[in-house]
Amino acid sequence: MITQLVAALNAYDLESAVALFEPSASFVMKPGLVVNGTVGIRRALEGFMALKPAITIEAQQVVQASDVVQYCARWNLEGIDFMRTAVQLGGRSSSILRRRKMGDGCSLWITPGGQISSCNGAAGGGGAGDC
Repeated sequence: MITQLVAALNAYDLESAVALFEPSASFVMKPGLVVNGTVGIRRALEGFMALKPAITIEAQQVVQASDVVQYCARWNLEGIDFMRTAVQLGGRSSSILRRRKMGDGCSLWITPGGQISSCNGAAGGGGAGDC
């Protein structure tokens, strides 16, 4: 799911990115700013895509328990803001995913109430555990 999300964001494919989230998922934009549900996540991802991002992500730790996975990673984003100024962002993320049957196969999705949170070194950065 993470690889699919990064690919969709890098391709500016909002529909594919939004489709990766369950309708009741949450997305932590930054500490203290959480969006919920498809509408909130769509708006948040539109903001990222407005930067015309080039995103890279590197897994740091993956912990699986049954059909739930915690995926901790370091990420970098390079883009251009609305004033055509170069933007460079980076941080750590912690994603809680679960295996869900999709058609003939399985794929990982954000859990209901799960979060992709930008820890940025803050303890408990999104309730998903520190990386």
